[in-house]
Amino acid sequence: MWHGECNGLELDVRHLTDMDLTAIEAVQQTVIADLAEGSHYQALTTDEFMKLLSDQTIIGAFHKDALIAFRALLIPPLDDEHLGRDIGRREDELDRIIYQEVTNVDPSYRGYRLQQHLGKLLMEELSQDERFDLVCATVAPFNIPSLKDKFVLGLRIGALKQKYGGKLRYIFMKELHTGWRPLGETAWLEMSDTDGQVELLKTGWYGTAMKRVDETWLIQYER
Repeated sequence: MWHGECNGLELDVRHLTDMDLTAIEAVQQTVIADLAEGSHYQALTTDEFMKLLSDQTIIGAFHKDALIAFRALLIPPLDDEHLGRDIGRREDELDRIIYQEVTNVDPSYRGYRLQQHLGKLLMEELSQDERFDLVCATVAPFNIPSLKDKFVLGLRIGALKQKYGGKLRYIFMKELHTGWRPLGETAWLEMSDTDGQVELLKTGWYGTAMKRVDETWLIQYER
Protein backbone atom coordinates (compact mmCIF):
# COMPACT_ATOMS: atom_id res chain seq x y z
CA MET A 1 0.00 0.00 0.00
CA TRP A 2 2.77 2.45 0.95
CA HIS A 3 6.50 2.34 1.67
CA GLY A 4 8.76 5.18 2.66
CA GLU A 5 9.85 7.45 5.49
CA CYS A 6 7.50 9.18 7.89
CA ASN A 7 9.33 11.95 9.73
CA GLY A 8 12.57 9.97 9.50
CA LEU A 9 11.09 6.57 10.38
CA GLU A 10 11.19 3.86 7.71
CA LEU A 11 7.74 2.32 7.32
CA ASP A 12 5.79 -0.25 5.39
CA VAL A 13 2.02 0.31 5.50
CA ARG A 14 -0.46 -2.30 4.33
CA HIS A 15 -3.95 -3.63 4.94
CA LEU A 16 -3.99 -6.03 7.87
CA THR A 17 -5.37 -9.57 7.78
CA ASP A 18 -6.44 -12.13 10.36
CA MET A 19 -2.82 -13.31 10.41
CA ASP A 20 -1.98 -9.98 12.11
CA LEU A 21 -4.56 -10.30 14.91
CA THR A 22 -2.05 -11.28 17.60
CA ALA A 23 0.19 -8.32 16.73
CA ILE A 24 -2.79 -5.94 16.65
CA GLU A 25 -3.91 -6.98 20.13
CA ALA A 26 -0.33 -6.75 21.41
CA VAL A 27 -0.11 -3.11 20.24
CA GLN A 28 -3.44 -2.37 21.94
CA GLN A 29 -2.20 -3.91 25.20
CA THR A 30 0.99 -1.84 25.02
CA VAL A 31 -1.10 1.32 24.59
CA ILE A 32 -3.37 0.38 27.51
CA ALA A 33 -0.40 -0.38 29.78
CA ASP A 34 1.04 3.07 29.07
CA LEU A 35 -2.14 5.02 29.86
CA ALA A 36 -2.20 7.37 32.81
CA GLU A 37 -4.48 6.35 35.65
CA GLY A 38 -8.00 7.60 35.03
CA SER A 39 -7.59 7.84 31.27
CA HIS A 40 -10.61 6.85 29.23
CA TYR A 41 -9.81 4.18 26.67
CA GLN A 42 -12.34 1.85 25.12
CA ALA A 43 -10.47 -1.28 24.11
CA LEU A 44 -11.73 -3.25 21.14
CA THR A 45 -12.61 -6.90 21.58
CA THR A 46 -11.25 -9.72 19.46
CA ASP A 47 -14.62 -9.96 17.69
CA GLU A 48 -14.54 -6.23 16.90
CA PHE A 49 -11.05 -6.54 15.45
CA MET A 50 -12.17 -9.55 13.41
CA LYS A 51 -14.96 -7.47 11.85
CA LEU A 52 -12.48 -4.77 10.83
CA LEU A 53 -10.20 -7.41 9.36
CA SER A 54 -13.09 -9.09 7.53
CA ASP A 55 -14.22 -5.74 6.08
CA GLN A 56 -10.60 -4.93 5.13
CA THR A 57 -10.86 -1.52 6.79
CA ILE A 58 -7.78 -1.64 9.04
CA ILE A 59 -4.24 -0.71 8.00
CA GLY A 60 -1.00 -1.12 9.89
CA ALA A 61 2.43 0.50 9.92
CA PHE A 62 5.43 -1.82 10.21
CA HIS A 63 8.98 -0.84 11.18
CA LYS A 64 11.59 -3.55 10.71
CA ASP A 65 8.76 -6.08 10.21
CA ALA A 66 7.13 -5.25 13.55
CA LEU A 67 3.64 -3.72 13.76
CA ILE A 68 3.95 -0.38 15.55
CA ALA A 69 0.65 1.36 14.72
CA PHE A 70 -2.73 0.72 13.18
CA ARG A 71 -5.75 2.76 12.18
CA ALA A 72 -9.19 1.58 11.13
CA LEU A 73 -12.43 2.55 9.48
CA LEU A 74 -15.75 0.97 10.47
CA ILE A 75 -18.71 0.08 8.28
CA PRO A 76 -21.41 0.72 10.90
CA PRO A 77 -24.71 -1.08 11.49
CA LEU A 78 -27.82 0.83 10.40
CA ASP A 79 -29.11 1.27 13.95
CA ASP A 80 -30.68 4.07 16.00
CA GLU A 81 -27.22 5.34 17.06
CA HIS A 82 -26.06 5.85 13.46
CA LEU A 83 -24.13 9.12 13.20
CA GLY A 84 -25.79 9.98 9.91
CA ARG A 85 -29.03 10.55 11.79
CA ASP A 86 -27.29 13.05 14.08
CA ILE A 87 -26.26 15.24 11.14
CA GLY A 88 -29.62 15.09 9.37
CA ARG A 89 -28.94 12.52 6.67
CA ARG A 90 -31.83 10.68 5.05
CA GLU A 91 -32.48 7.01 5.76
CA ASP A 92 -31.48 6.01 2.23
CA GLU A 93 -28.10 7.75 2.65
CA LEU A 94 -27.00 5.93 5.80
CA ASP A 95 -25.49 2.88 4.10
CA ARG A 96 -23.10 5.18 2.21
CA ILE A 97 -21.53 6.50 5.43
CA ILE A 98 -18.37 5.03 6.95
CA TYR A 99 -16.79 5.89 10.32
CA GLN A 100 -13.26 6.70 11.38
CA GLU A 101 -12.65 4.16 14.10
CA VAL A 102 -9.71 3.35 16.38
CA THR A 103 -6.07 4.41 16.11
CA ASN A 104 -3.32 2.86 18.24
CA VAL A 105 0.37 3.82 18.17
CA ASP A 106 3.02 1.97 20.16
CA PRO A 107 4.16 4.49 22.82
CA SER A 108 7.79 3.90 21.80
CA TYR A 109 7.01 5.49 18.42
CA ARG A 110 5.18 8.61 19.46
CA GLY A 111 6.38 11.84 17.91
CA TYR A 112 6.47 10.54 14.34
CA ARG A 113 2.88 11.63 13.63
CA LEU A 114 1.90 8.10 12.69
CA GLN A 115 -1.76 8.67 13.56
CA GLN A 116 -1.94 11.56 11.11
CA HIS A 117 0.03 9.70 8.42
CA LEU A 118 -2.20 6.62 8.57
CA GLY A 119 -5.27 8.85 8.60
CA LYS A 120 -4.20 10.60 5.41
CA LEU A 121 -3.55 7.25 3.69
CA LEU A 122 -7.01 6.00 4.65
CA MET A 123 -8.67 9.22 3.50
CA GLU A 124 -6.86 9.00 0.15
CA GLU A 125 -8.20 5.47 -0.30
CA LEU A 126 -11.71 6.53 0.70
CA SER A 127 -11.74 9.30 -1.89
CA GLN A 128 -11.47 6.58 -4.55
CA ASP A 129 -14.10 4.30 -2.97
CA GLU A 130 -17.45 4.69 -4.70
CA ARG A 131 -19.28 2.71 -1.99
CA PHE A 132 -19.23 5.65 0.43
CA ASP A 133 -20.11 9.33 0.19
CA LEU A 134 -19.36 10.52 3.73
CA VAL A 135 -17.01 9.73 6.60
CA CYS A 136 -18.02 10.46 10.21
CA ALA A 137 -16.35 10.29 13.61
CA THR A 138 -17.07 11.14 17.23
CA VAL A 139 -14.71 12.99 19.57
CA ALA A 140 -15.21 14.10 23.16
CA PRO A 141 -14.84 17.83 23.86
CA PHE A 142 -11.37 18.61 25.24
CA ASN A 143 -9.83 15.47 23.74
CA ILE A 144 -7.37 17.83 22.11
CA PRO A 145 -5.17 15.34 20.19
CA SER A 146 -8.21 13.66 18.60
CA LEU A 147 -9.85 16.98 17.77
CA LYS A 148 -6.67 18.21 16.07
CA ASP A 149 -6.45 14.93 14.15
CA LYS A 150 -9.95 15.30 12.73
CA PHE A 151 -9.46 18.93 11.68
CA VAL A 152 -6.11 18.12 10.01
CA LEU A 153 -7.83 15.39 7.99
CA GLY A 154 -10.42 17.87 6.75
CA LEU A 155 -13.40 16.83 8.84
CA ARG A 156 -15.72 19.43 10.35
CA ILE A 157 -18.15 19.37 13.28
CA GLY A 158 -21.74 18.79 12.20
CA ALA A 159 -23.38 18.14 15.57
CA LEU A 160 -22.76 18.14 19.32
CA LYS A 161 -24.92 15.83 21.39
CA GLN A 162 -25.01 13.05 23.94
CA LYS A 163 -24.11 9.62 22.59
CA TYR A 164 -23.28 6.20 23.98
CA GLY A 165 -25.26 6.41 27.19
CA GLY A 166 -25.11 10.14 27.80
CA LYS A 167 -21.51 11.00 26.85
CA LEU A 168 -21.15 14.38 25.12
CA ARG A 169 -19.58 14.03 21.68
CA TYR A 170 -18.78 16.16 18.65
CA ILE A 171 -20.00 14.47 15.46
CA PHE A 172 -17.43 15.10 12.73
CA MET A 173 -18.15 14.67 9.01
CA LYS A 174 -16.51 15.03 5.61
CA GLU A 175 -17.87 14.55 2.10
CA LEU A 176 -15.70 12.15 0.10
CA HIS A 177 -16.54 13.10 -3.48
CA THR A 178 -17.85 16.66 -3.22
CA GLY A 179 -16.53 19.79 -1.57
CA TRP A 180 -18.01 22.09 1.07
CA ARG A 181 -17.46 25.82 1.21
CA PRO A 182 -18.78 28.26 3.81
CA LEU A 183 -20.51 31.44 2.70
CA GLY A 184 -18.28 33.69 4.78
CA GLU A 185 -19.80 33.97 8.26
CA THR A 186 -17.45 33.13 11.14
CA ALA A 187 -17.84 32.89 14.91
CA TRP A 188 -15.58 31.64 17.71
CA LEU A 189 -17.11 29.91 20.74
CA GLU A 190 -15.51 28.48 23.85
CA MET A 191 -15.34 24.71 23.76
CA SER A 192 -17.02 24.69 27.17
CA ASP A 193 -20.06 26.56 25.81
CA THR A 194 -22.12 23.50 24.96
CA ASP A 195 -25.47 25.27 24.60
CA GLY A 196 -24.06 27.99 22.35
CA GLN A 197 -22.41 25.48 20.05
CA VAL A 198 -25.53 23.32 19.83
CA GLU A 199 -27.61 26.35 18.83
CA LEU A 200 -25.17 27.30 16.05
CA LEU A 201 -25.03 23.74 14.75
CA LYS A 202 -28.82 23.60 14.58
CA THR A 203 -28.88 26.65 12.31
CA GLY A 204 -26.46 25.56 9.60
CA TRP A 205 -23.08 26.34 11.15
CA TYR A 206 -20.15 23.90 11.18
CA GLY A 207 -17.10 23.68 13.42
CA THR A 208 -14.01 24.01 11.23
CA ALA A 209 -10.98 24.80 13.41
CA MET A 210 -9.74 25.23 16.97
CA LYS A 211 -7.25 27.35 18.87
CA ARG A 212 -6.17 28.09 22.42
CA VAL A 213 -6.17 31.62 23.81
CA ASP A 214 -4.36 31.65 27.16
CA GLU A 215 -5.99 28.70 28.96
CA THR A 216 -9.23 28.68 26.94
CA TRP A 217 -9.91 26.42 23.96
CA LEU A 218 -12.07 27.92 21.22
CA ILE A 219 -13.86 26.34 18.25
CA GLN A 220 -14.28 28.26 14.99
CA TYR A 221 -17.73 27.99 13.45
CA GLU A 222 -18.53 28.87 9.85
CA ARG A 223 -21.51 28.88 7.53
